[in-house]
Amino acid sequence: MKKVLIICYYWPPAGGPGVQRWLKFVKYFRDFGIEPVLFVPKNPHYPIVDESLLNEVPKDIEIIHHPIKEPYKYAKLLSKKKTKKISSGIIDEKKPSVIEKLLLYARGNLFIPDARVGWVAPSVNFLEHYVSKNTDIKTIITTGPPHSLHLIGLQLQQRIGVKWLADFRDPWTTIHYHKSLRLSKIAQKKHEKLERKVLQAADAIVVTSPTTQKDFQQLTKKPIYLITNGFDTSERAETTLDEKFSLVHIGSLLSNRNPENLWEVLSELIHEVKGFKEDLELKLVGLVAHEVKQCILRYGLSENLNLIGYVAHEEAILFQNKAQVLLLIEMNKIETSAIIPGKLFEYLHSSRPILAFGPIGSDVKEILSETQAGDYFTYTEKNILKTKINDLYTQFKSGSVVSKTENINLYSRSALTQKMATLLKSL
Repeated sequence: MKKVLIICYYWPPAGGPGVQRWLKFVKYFRDFGIEPVLFVPKNPHYPIVDESLLNEVPKDIEIIHHPIKEPYKYAKLLSKKKTKKISSGIIDEKKPSVIEKLLLYARGNLFIPDARVGWVAPSVNFLEHYVSKNTDIKTIITTGPPHSLHLIGLQLQQRIGVKWLADFRDPWTTIHYHKSLRLSKIAQKKHEKLERKVLQAADAIVVTSPTTQKDFQQLTKKPIYLITNGFDTSERAETTLDEKFSLVHIGSLLSNRNPENLWEVLSELIHEVKGFKEDLELKLVGLVAHEVKQCILRYGLSENLNLIGYVAHEEAILFQNKAQVLLLIEMNKIETSAIIPGKLFEYLHSSRPILAFGPIGSDVKEILSETQAGDYFTYTEKNILKTKINDLYTQFKSGSVVSKTENINLYSRSALTQKMATLLKSL
């Protein structure tokens, strides 16, 4: 077994998408000759907690907890609600409040690259001593965001010569909310300098989307490896489909994830297609912004709207597998074309048809085309969307909504872990 040290911030009982990627790699690493050791914060500020994920952590792996000073702990004194939103990456770009502007300015200009940068120095000191005692650890992994963790990898590489793999679950300076941080020119240059430094120094760089891969190739001559997120075959449970024509979205619907063309099409079909109003159920599982709810209600969908709220991951999988149709909604911004939500791969495993919405040129569209798992729409397409939903409803009335996915085994967590393990063994 090759022993590797994994440095990550999001780890169970943290909930949300940030924890899933490395939880699943750790779950399957031993099948491919990798022995993982985890280094995680002792007292983290997790905006979402999901205790059920603790059940997926292998019982006998070594987990090192080290204290972290969380600035969000003190920011909550100004506004607990606003702090939770910003620490979750939820930023109201249209009408930020005075407190949000203040928190964003501090987040972007005083904490570079992010609010967990204070964990870097104590972690480097601790791990330098730990690795010198545990000489069988010759490879480390850092995963971001928070991208400050890559600075831990950078300094350990420089000090003790370990091999270092930097994993980017999301982009750095091109992530969709980066421009909302109210950065000064000096702060922007610091972000860009650190990003280049990490990309030029890491022994291996892994990204989760083709667009990020292309962007990073402009900043370094190092090879950029693409290993996407995926689905866990053990999470598929046999279940009966919803009795209603359910359109189900799993995850947060922020104010800028609001495809009005979808709500408009559903409203028109209610008036034009017999039985559609009685059969339709718009089921939203997760946080839904007030602006999105109000928009849906304006289109006369109040009787069809079912707001479930946030649920644990296990329960979310059940909602997903029972859906007649799954909705995948991303922000309509060019920056989000590089974002492939982790839930897309869980959607693939559910074998339910997907209707996805987002910007032109999204990597999501390519995966849906490759797997034949669904259809992709921009926020302005209407007629083709209306035809598609009507076709799906016709299938529903005929007995079953058909989904014919192909080539999805490439995205199983086991297959992806094998790919990551092969890369690690080459270092």
